[in-house]
Parts: sequence; C-alpha cells; structure tokens
Amino acid sequence: MNKLLVLIGVLAIGIGAHTGVASDRPSQKTSSLKKAYAKGADVGWLSQLEAQGHKFYTPDAERKEMECMQLLRDYCGVNSIRLRVWVNPKNGWNSIPDVMAKAKRASDLGLRTMIDFHFSDHWADPGQQEMPEAWKSLSFEDQKKALANHVTETLTALKNIGVTPEWVQIGNETTPGMMLPVGSLDNPEQLTALNNAGYDAVKAVLPNAKVIVHLDNGHDRERFDRMFGMFEKHGGKYDMIGMSIYPYWAAQNGYKGGWKGVADDAIANIEYLKERYGHPVMICEVGMPYDQGELCAEFIRHLMTADSEGIFYWEPEAPEGYNGGYNLGCFQNGAPNAALTPFREK
Repeated sequence: MNKLLVLIGVLAIGIGAHTGVASDRPSQKTSSLKKAYAKGADVGWLSQLEAQGHKFYTPDAERKEMECMQLLRDYCGVNSIRLRVWVNPKNGWNSIPDVMAKAKRASDLGLRTMIDFHFSDHWADPGQQEMPEAWKSLSFEDQKKALANHVTETLTALKNIGVTPEWVQIGNETTPGMMLPVGSLDNPEQLTALNNAGYDAVKAVLPNAKVIVHLDNGHDRERFDRMFGMFEKHGGKYDMIGMSIYPYWAAQNGYKGGWKGVADDAIANIEYLKERYGHPVMICEVGMPYDQGELCAEFIRHLMTADSEGIFYWEPEAPEGYNGGYNLGCFQNGAPNAALTPFREK
C-alpha cells in the first residue's frame, strides 16, 4: 500500500478520536494571522500528554476544560504552533503521522505552523546530534538523499491534508552540526551539503516556506558567527536565523548576568546578526521555571522589544517535572500561568 495513504489513514484515526477542535475555523492558508508577529508554542508533547490522560483548563475561576491548542489561542494569545519531527522514533511520538495529526488540529484552529526537523530518531540538541539508525551505514551521498527524502515525505504529507507550514527548521539547535559525525561543524563542507539538501527539499514542496537554521544560547554571539560565517564561506542556504534563549540553562553554563542580562545580550545579538548576515531572526525557543510566571512574562515582554519575527515558548503545557524532570513549562495544575501574558498584549 502507498506509504502516504497509510499515513493519511493513521491521521484520520487520530483526528476522529480527538474532540474539541473547531473544524470550521479558517484554514492556515487563509488565516488573518498569517503575516502577524509569531506568538508561538512548541507543543510536541501534546499528543503524548493527552494519551496519558492529562487535561487542560482555563486560567479563570471556572477552570473549564479545553483542548490545549485552542486554550493557548483563546486565553494566551498564541497564533503559531511548532512541532518537532523524528525519523524513526521507537514509541511513535513525533513520527510523521503524529506530527500530521497535531498540525491538522493547529491548522483547523487558524494557527500557523513551524516544522522542526531533528534528523534523528530521538532528541537532537547541542549535547546529542545522533544520526538516525537506518542512515548510519549509508554513503554520504545516500545520507543526503535520505535527509532530503524525509523532508519531502513529511512536507508532502502535510501539504496533502491542507497544512502549509510557514517555517521549516533544518535541524534543531545544530550548534555542533547535525547527523554527527558526518555533519560536524568541524567538517563544514559536509554540514553545508546536508543543510542545503534539506533547504532544496523544502523549497521543492513549499517554495514560500522560510527555512531556519537554529542554534542554542541566543545571547552568545560567537557561536552564531561560527555557524553563519561558515555558511557564508561555503554557500550554506537559509532564509532565517533561529535561536533558543533560556536564562536557566545560561546560568547552568556559568552565565552570571541573570535573565535580564541574557535578554539584553540576545537582543543585541539579534540586531548584530540581522546587520551582519542580512537575514531575519526568529526566537524559536524560550522558557523559564514554571513557578516564575510573572518573571517569565517580564522576560518575554523584554524580548519582544527586539526586531525579531516572533517568539515560541517551548512546551508551555508541560506539567511540573514532566518526562524525567522538565520544569520550564508555564502551566500549573493544568492551566496557564502569567508567563504568556505579553502575547495577549502585542
């Protein structure tokens, strides 16, 4: 059976089993939010949380149960959703069918979409950029083709169900490179070739999508110069620079300036990068401890003074200590705290 038909069949089952999405909302392609500043949420954990029985509630006295993405839209001002894609995840979360189901729900709510390719079977970040198991024994030329085919398959599947992502990341926090060891930053020709294979695949399916190269530690100019200077030298293709900004992780790595210093340095870096490399900047990930909602609101409010394309909060819906100890979400007892208040103000 055609693989795409199988994916669409799985999607249909997932959508049919879910309730609470307003299917009569305008599609993403016609949404009036299309050109707005992106006020986003990465909700890659959402389907897993739902399967585990987690519920979401309005932040008022009524505590009305709501579907999470609609809650984020209606009560928090979110207009965009970010979703990660893994290649062959063992448990199925963040697989193409799982991403299709979540992306369709977002689109039906009139929300814009960012697709974040990890090019791994699990998490890809500065501490781990492990190549998918099925690609490890391939030649480099075939690894490039596998990457491009994965991008093509995913975006075509989304396009065929009426979802048109506005942004696509080629790799997630690729500060050391991606698909290591072959795509290491220490091997700039191969890293550039992998990146460009992904870029070309995106444009072949979605010519108008903005392709993002995403690094961590947005306050650290040196790492951005290292990557984008390398791309400038070797012909790397991208449309937008993406960054993560986490005061918590900056402090863990020895940064002494507090959340305000992180924000100020990131804002200065955004201005520098736009001028130096001639590309817009998206803040693809932010977060602060779930019990610092008011402080996080100040942090986001300050970041919104930068000349960026928008801000995405990473996994705001995550409950305290989720998935082995993640505590940077901004929902408490199933309801959003004050962290996303600036999204309603802009």
